[in-house]
Amino acid sequence: MDASAYGQISPSVPVWLNKGDNAWQMIAATLVATQSMPGLVILYASIVKKKWAVNSAFMALYAFAAVLICWVLLGYRMAFGDELLPFWGKGAPALGQDFLTSRARIPESTHTHEDGTKETIEPWYPMATLVYFQFTFAAITLILLAGSVLGRMNIKAWMAFVPLWLIFSYTVGAFSLWGGGFLYQWGAIDFSGGYVIHLSSGIAGLTAAYWVGPRLKSDRERFPPNNVLLMLAGAGLLWMGWSGFNGGAPYAANIDASIAILNTNVCAATSLLVWTSLDVIYFGKPSVIGAVQGMMTGLVCITPGAGLVQSWAAIVMGILSGSIPWVSMMVLHKKSALLQKVDDTLGVFHTHAVAGLLGGLLTGLLAEPELCALVLPERTRGAFYGGNGGVQFLKQMAAASFVISWNIVSTTIILLFIRLFIPLRMPEEELQIGDDAVHGEEAYALWGDGEKYDPTKHGRVTSLFGEENPVSRNVNDAVGVTINL
Repeated sequence: MDASAYGQISPSVPVWLNKGDNAWQMIAATLVATQSMPGLVILYASIVKKKWAVNSAFMALYAFAAVLICWVLLGYRMAFGDELLPFWGKGAPALGQDFLTSRARIPESTHTHEDGTKETIEPWYPMATLVYFQFTFAAITLILLAGSVLGRMNIKAWMAFVPLWLIFSYTVGAFSLWGGGFLYQWGAIDFSGGYVIHLSSGIAGLTAAYWVGPRLKSDRERFPPNNVLLMLAGAGLLWMGWSGFNGGAPYAANIDASIAILNTNVCAATSLLVWTSLDVIYFGKPSVIGAVQGMMTGLVCITPGAGLVQSWAAIVMGILSGSIPWVSMMVLHKKSALLQKVDDTLGVFHTHAVAGLLGGLLTGLLAEPELCALVLPERTRGAFYGGNGGVQFLKQMAAASFVISWNIVSTTIILLFIRLFIPLRMPEEELQIGDDAVHGEEAYALWGDGEKYDPTKHGRVTSLFGEENPVSRNVNDAVGVTINL
């Protein structure tokens, strides 16, 4: 659609503004933000042991807020600004009025075509929309990473880690693959973050888990979800929000956004069903947590190619994302000395690094030329479609190698630096008690937590503030045991 058809009816509607694209991009950004707040906040608070519910939710909450401020002060233009190095942009604030009200543009995204024409990514909406949309991706990356270190990382160390990792790790991957950096110019594909977000968070999460150290032995041996139904609510927000995650990647409300949304949901559903079927075959019963893991691996796997593969290919990717990460988590994990030693709390390495790498490589095989032409500046095809597709697969492998290497090295250096000033792991007494020791708060005001039994009051149950609770009077005497919820 020709944006100029709107005409300039007011200073807030310049001729380049496409109201439909702008509206969709802000909705997509809000959907992605909802994946984190409240999606992953709820999921993390529910999937962990009860004593870690508040701490896990708070790590996600803090990261969301901290990333936004760092993003507008420095991060956005390191990821999408003018080139400083082939893999990094020049950091600068993204707060100026003139900058935010100007037409969105990614400076280094210019490609020169074979006929000599040049093309730069310039969406039909203001820079403010693009800054916020890309922030939501940066935020969820840190929150996904947090899943590897739940239940023992010192919250003060996490508060220092978030801005440092955003600046020295995330922005490098984002500029290299999305902001016009060397991998973008080379033709490596990452449609919506299979490498920039998921491979990065999975590898960095495993690296962080190694340096932070494991949970208590008792927590590793038994770590049941404290609320399975609420966990499903968080997972549902994550799944539904993914339509904005991949549907916003074309930077427009266009045909490719529609393809990406359909493929995203098809792949996720297929992966969930395959993972669940494998659970039934090998363990004799379906697992709700397993279904959530399968959903997650499907969403991650389709992400690097969501708008670039045909829908039958999305089913193929779903079959593989429901089986290969299942094997890596359920079989290979138990046989690997390294993976047994490193305590990756939520298995982020399997659900994000393995699935993200799988998706990136499958995109190199299955990217369909006509769909690629809808959004990519260069002629691109997967190996399945012949021509130079084999080269594309090799590019995908090389890009993955760079992302993996950078995240291992940068995450290690950041954590070793923080360790000079702040212990990475909580002290033993906090690990034993959990939320109450770390935050002075507990997730549930249930009997045994929010209320205490006082034997001096003839079996009456009193609240923390000492008031008598007549409803619960003599419950312990009636059942003859102390009930611990």
